[in-house]
Amino acid sequence: MPDQPADRGYEPRITGDINFNRTIVNMTDFSSLRRTMVDTQLRTNKITDERILTSMLEIPRELFVPEEKAPLAYIDEDIQLSGGRCLPEPMIIARLIQMAKISSDDVVLDVACATGYSSAVVGRIATAVVALDSHAELAAAATKNLASLGLDNVVVETGPIEAGWPDQAPFDVILINGACEKVPDALLEQLSDPGRLCAIDCGGDGPGVARIWNKTDAVVSSRVVFDANVPRLPEFNRPRSFSFQ
Repeated sequence: MPDQPADRGYEPRITGDINFNRTIVNMTDFSSLRRTMVDTQLRTNKITDERILTSMLEIPRELFVPEEKAPLAYIDEDIQLSGGRCLPEPMIIARLIQMAKISSDDVVLDVACATGYSSAVVGRIATAVVALDSHAELAAAATKNLASLGLDNVVVETGPIEAGWPDQAPFDVILINGACEKVPDALLEQLSDPGRLCAIDCGGDGPGVARIWNKTDAVVSSRVVFDANVPRLPEFNRPRSFSFQ
């Protein structure tokens, strides 16, 4: 097997042999991979919030991916899940959470939570988290994963992610796990005042950018914080217009 890059951890070739896959998982030192992730992917990419670093050092990321992908859980790439969702690379998750400046009193809506990893990280920081996904199978997995970690301040809901979760609004912070061509007005309306929404904006002509929307005195403004690319959420695509020749 060829040497692997030092900052990407162990990347074995996955086969269809279930017993072989389980052997790889059992042999993998996930604790060391977590430490390497924090030291080489987060600290070197401007993550300075010790709450985030500690949370991501302690939460088992491998729990939130299919078993056959567990040895890849700490690579610096997005990991595809079912239902068109992905687990974004660690650095993107950490920087989005950091730019939201979540306090211990904040209530957070985590949109497109998938299997619940970002919700778990935020749940170690905020007072309460509503984790939302439109895919019932993923929401069920998130519920199981979060319960196994004892995160009783995180509740998982199933519903259309573009509609948010108005029953629990307003939210101090809204995080979106995926790229958006357009952030729906429904989500901005569910922000507290003041409140922050953080997402990857892919609505421009160039590469995607991490953008923060701030609501203050009923006025919403936004600014770009860093360049970033993650898979798009189709629910947040702009409606396509048709022209007749």
